[in-house]
Amino acid sequence: MLKIMKMSIKAGPQQQDFPIVCVGGSAGGLDAYIRLLQNLPADMGVTIVIVNHITSMPTHLHEVLPRFTTMPVELITESLLIEPNHVFIIPENRDLHVLNGEFLLKPISKSRGWPDVITVFLRSLTRYWDGKLIAIIVSGYDGDGAAALCGIQEIGDITIAQKLSTAKQLDMPESAIESGCIDFVLSPEDIAKEIVRIARVEAK
Repeated sequence: MLKIMKMSIKAGPQQQDFPIVCVGGSAGGLDAYIRLLQNLPADMGVTIVIVNHITSMPTHLHEVLPRFTTMPVELITESLLIEPNHVFIIPENRDLHVLNGEFLLKPISKSRGWPDVITVFLRSLTRYWDGKLIAIIVSGYDGDGAAALCGIQEIGDITIAQKLSTAKQLDMPESAIESGCIDFVLSPEDIAKEIVRIARVEAK
């Protein structure tokens, strides 16, 4: 019932029925992003969104990650169309939302302490994205993202945490696992395999 309600409130002009993968991380996340992208095909019909929870320092992920994937890698700008077979990177010091198949950027809502940009984006996807949602929490400080995971499971979507023995910083994947709302605990390479499996199921 929740899934039906979710889809009924989100009609928009842009097609948004393909899977979207949110990869949330911070400290040590670069290693996980690289290992993940190196094992993902470029034509599986899935959007990858990397949400690195930094605030004051500019991100350079859109400059670094194209070395490890043949998918286009773009820094998100206001009202950018969400497209499959692309990798999108959140800019620093912004909250990220979706609406009608586009990205929306807003001033960061938690300006002090650890940011919660992953949680904010996942909750927006839970409410406004029609396609399959795969939420992945990898290496990083604090527990950003964990608070949104149970809501994702409730609507029938997928949650994954990085296997702790493969993470450089344990806080974020540990918090995700401790939420009790994680479907899989996997290495980045096995996360890639799971994304491919889900993409094939969704394409049928």
